[in-house]
Amino acid sequence: MNELIGIVCFGIGIAFNFFGCLGLLRFPDIYNRLQAGTKCVTFGTIFLLIGALVYTGFNALGIKAILCLVFILITSPTAAHAISRGAHKSKVKLWKKSVIDIYEQEGEGKK
Repeated sequence: MNELIGIVCFGIGIAFNFFGCLGLLRFPDIYNRLQAGTKCVTFGTIFLLIGALVYTGFNALGIKAILCLVFILITSPTAAHAISRGAHKSKVKLWKKSVIDIYEQEGEGKK
């Protein structure tokens, strides 16, 4: 039963990673690409790590998967925020059909 659950988690993780990478290729600007890269690929990688944990059990590999999972949950959103804020401060333009710029409204772009 654990093998089946692990394989299902692997499949879900691969699907999310695929669609995240597809979003990196298809989305028009850096801000939209960061959203695809951060949300989909992080979620997909977490499912892959959960699949490895369930498939192998709670051993040395499972502990490493948990540590990697925690590390990815902390660093991925932080890095995406830093990259998007740096891009905005560097005056990287939004996509022409973007509706709102929250950083500009809050005065973040003027510093």
